[in-house]
Amino acid sequence: MVTELFRTIDNKDLQGFIALLAPDCTFRFGNQPAVNGASAIEDYVSGFFGSIAALSHEIMDSWDVPGGVVCHGRVSYTRQDGSILSVPFANILKLSPAGIADYRIFADTSQLY
Repeated sequence: MVTELFRTIDNKDLQGFIALLAPDCTFRFGNQPAVNGASAIEDYVSGFFGSIAALSHEIMDSWDVPGGVVCHGRVSYTRQDGSILSVPFANILKLSPAGIADYRIFADTSQLY
């Protein structure tokens, strides 16, 4: 599941990404306010994808835990000017039968823009 998730993200495949979420998913990126519901998350992620030229994740490890998955690695963001910011990240995913129910991203993107 982690491989599929990051494949959709790195391809900026918004519809593929949203299909992995539960309809009532909660999504939180860093210190930004939480976004609730797949439709609102779609709007948020669409704006984020549009603000960068590309991104890619290198997954270093992941752990299945009861009811979820925790993973960490390195993410590289290509800015619109072609420069790249690479930072470590950790994600916590709470899973439900309907998909990802809670998605939390921890990464310092303060230098991205």
